[in-house]
Amino acid sequence: MSDPDKPPSLEDLEGRLRQARGKRDDGTSRGQAERRLTEGKSSLGLAWQLGVEMITAVAVCTVGGWWLDRWLGTRPWIMVALFLLGVSAGTLNAYRLAMRFGREAQEPPEGDEDR
Repeated sequence: MSDPDKPPSLEDLEGRLRQARGKRDDGTSRGQAERRLTEGKSSLGLAWQLGVEMITAVAVCTVGGWWLDRWLGTRPWIMVALFLLGVSAGTLNAYRLAMRFGREAQEPPEGDEDR
């Protein structure tokens, strides 16, 4: 006798999850949907993100340096060193972000490889 209340097997669940992750309701693949999200980013949004990357790195390092200087009594040397480190880290983060968006802009859309 088979139990009508028996839940579906794990293999069935795994197959359904794989199918749901592979295709969206509109028939596009997951990569195409993610590409649409990055293509829709405006220049202003990218500029804000770059600015936040820079300011955050500099602010965190400077405040950390100020706190360490105050704690160790070495004013202002650690703060200056960490400020310079924050500027370098912010610049590197901004460079990586810009390069990632540059690569995404140069890649051909999926399905256009034949052209």
